Amino acid sequence: MSQHDDELEHSLETQLQRRFNMRKGSVTWLLVTGGTVGLLFSVPIVGGAYLGRWIDMQLEGFSARWTLSLIVLGIAVGGYNVYRFLRGLDR
Repeated sequence: MSQHDDELEHSLETQLQRRFNMRKGSVTWLLVTGGTVGLLFSVPIVGGAYLGRWIDMQLEGFSARWTLSLIVLGIAVGGYNVYRFLRGLDR
C-alpha cells in the first residue's frame, strides 16, 4: 500500500473510533442522530416534490398528480430510511 492509502486507513480508523466512543445520550450524540434522522426523512420527500412538480410541468394542463404521488412515495421511503438507520443503532 502507498503512504496515501496508509494515511486514509488511519484517518478512517480514527473517525470510526471517535464515533464508537461517542456516548449515547450525550448532547453531541443526540444532535448527530437527530440531524441524520431529519435528513433521512426529509430529503426523499423534498426530492419527490421537486421531481413530481417537474413532471407535472412537462405534461399538458394543470395537474398535481405526480407531485402528490411522489410526495407520498417520499414519505414511505423516508420512513423506511429512518427505520433502517434506527435499527442499525442498536448493533
